[in-house]
Amino acid sequence: MEISALNPNAQATRAGGPELLQCRLRNQRLVDSRFRRPADVVSWLGAVQSQDFPAAKWSISLRANDVRESEIDQAFDAGEILRTHILRPTWHFVHRDDLRWLLALSGPRVEGRIRPYYKTQELDTKLFRRSHATFERALEGGRSLTRPELGAALARARIPSSGIRLAFIVMQAELAGVICSGPRRGKLLTYMLLEERARRSRAMTRDEALAELTRRYFTSHGPATIRDFVWWSGLTVTDARAGLAMNASTLVRDQVDSLTFWHDGKRLTKPVSSPLVRLLANYDEYFIAFQDRAWFTAPRLPTASARDRSIFAHQLVIDGQLCGAWSRTLRAKTVDIDVRPFRVLRNSERGAVVAEAERYGRFLELPPNIRIDPQKTQKTQKATL
Repeated sequence: MEISALNPNAQATRAGGPELLQCRLRNQRLVDSRFRRPADVVSWLGAVQSQDFPAAKWSISLRANDVRESEIDQAFDAGEILRTHILRPTWHFVHRDDLRWLLALSGPRVEGRIRPYYKTQELDTKLFRRSHATFERALEGGRSLTRPELGAALARARIPSSGIRLAFIVMQAELAGVICSGPRRGKLLTYMLLEERARRSRAMTRDEALAELTRRYFTSHGPATIRDFVWWSGLTVTDARAGLAMNASTLVRDQVDSLTFWHDGKRLTKPVSSPLVRLLANYDEYFIAFQDRAWFTAPRLPTASARDRSIFAHQLVIDGQLCGAWSRTLRAKTVDIDVRPFRVLRNSERGAVVAEAERYGRFLELPPNIRIDPQKTQKTQKATL
């Protein structure tokens, strides 16, 4: 693949943009994916942001040949996929074989960013040691507990842990490798001891872990810049450059003016069929994994609510570009899917949107009720994403 004439301030409609987006769609396995197991998708991407738990499962399904939500729940309950704080101070899905080396690499950076909050909550090393011991006693033997139940265990040990204080105590135990996600209990999420939940995999040195994370990011998300990787990984620029140097023989770079894009070097054998429509989930890696998101936005977007303009809304993407928002409402036996394009859709695009909405219904195993708002009369404004 060769990226030419890329401009950091350009839109994807300019030279180089469409190819950039097509490569990212392919590398993220949003098109032509051969994955069939949820854990394989998570391993390929390195980590999948998942504070919106239902949305993150849809992100996996989009890349795993339409596996159903129930299948992803089974993989999660079996511990093939774990959910913990990693990379940045938020939840991510990770493959069970990757959790320990990812924690060792990025955990200190995450904890460094939240350490100022420890002081405001009067949390210190001594208290964390006591909380770890409490969790180990409460969870040993393969038991799983919800966060409130962990709080109750702390209370019995005379460790005050109400409100946000409990959240930080639990997060620190995750970062210390004491606990991680357990199986669901109905609709409730639980925690287990990491030592009992995830089998031990090959140990990595820090350099090996850095090289591996760098390779996975640029292979599965590229073409991307160092700034993108630093944002996604939470690592320093120095670490990012070192990781790229370790992968100099496998990753390819394209220098354009002052920007350098790194990627796997594979050429597109054929263009992605148009229109390619995806209803992306909240915090999908296609958007959230990049600091510079100008490539995704059309030159002018219709006026919409702040929520719709946010990168954190569920996104309607056509041929790799942000073209609208969507939402879902669960009913007793159906799911309502409302799609709000930012421009009038062509007939072929409208048909593809309907097909994607039906795909989402199959994911939930519920018949969909689909509504598409044509947005014919909205004024335009310059995109601000």
